[in-house]
Amino acid sequence: MKDWRDWRKHQRAELMVARECVADGDHRCWSTAITRSLEQGFPLLQKSTVGFCWPHRGEYDPRPVMNFIAERGATLALPEVENKNEPLRFRKWWREAPMKSGAYGIPVPDNTDLVTVDALIIPMIGFDEMGFRIGYGGGYFDRTLVAIVPRPLAIGVGFEILRLNSVHPQRHDIPMDFIVTEAGIYRVTVTGLELISAEKCAAENA
Repeated sequence: MKDWRDWRKHQRAELMVARECVADGDHRCWSTAITRSLEQGFPLLQKSTVGFCWPHRGEYDPRPVMNFIAERGATLALPEVENKNEPLRFRKWWREAPMKSGAYGIPVPDNTDLVTVDALIIPMIGFDEMGFRIGYGGGYFDRTLVAIVPRPLAIGVGFEILRLNSVHPQRHDIPMDFIVTEAGIYRVTVTGLELISAEKCAAENA
C-alpha cells in the first residue's frame, strides 16, 4: 500500500471517534471484562516490572489491574518520552507517586526511578487479525519493543469495535504477543489471532 500513512491517519481518526462515543455503561462493562482476563490469564505479571499507559481519550483504564498486580508483588511503571525519535523510558509508579504533565498532556511520574520493564500493557486505537496495532502514529512502542533486551511481553488492550481486517503492517511494525478485549484473550500466532481461555493462558504465563 503506497499511501499507508494516509490510510492509517484516516482509520485512526475514525476509530478514536468510535471509541470516544462508547456509552459509559458499555465502557465499564467491557473494561471490567478486560481487567478480569488480565488478572486471571497472566499471573506472571504479579512478579514482573510492568509498564502501562495512563488512560487517554476513551482508552481502557488499566489502573484497576495495575493495583491488583502491585498488591501481589509487581513493580509498576509509566512511559516517558525523552526524545521524539527514541524508545520510551519507564519510570516507577505507585498510587501516591508524584506526577507531572508529560508529552501530549498525559500524566507521567515526576522524576521517580527509571526501571526496565518485563511486560507492557499497550493501548490500541485499532488492531488487526494478525496482532498488529494502530497507535497514535509516533512509533514509540515499536522502537521500544526492539530496543529492550530481552524483549518485554507485549499485551495489547482495546475493544472489539476497534478490530480491523488488516492495519497494512510495515517493516517497522511489531505485533503484540497477546491481545485482550472484552471478548477474551487472543494469542497472536503466525496464522492470526487465537482465542484462548484465561486458564490456558495462565498455565502458559505463570
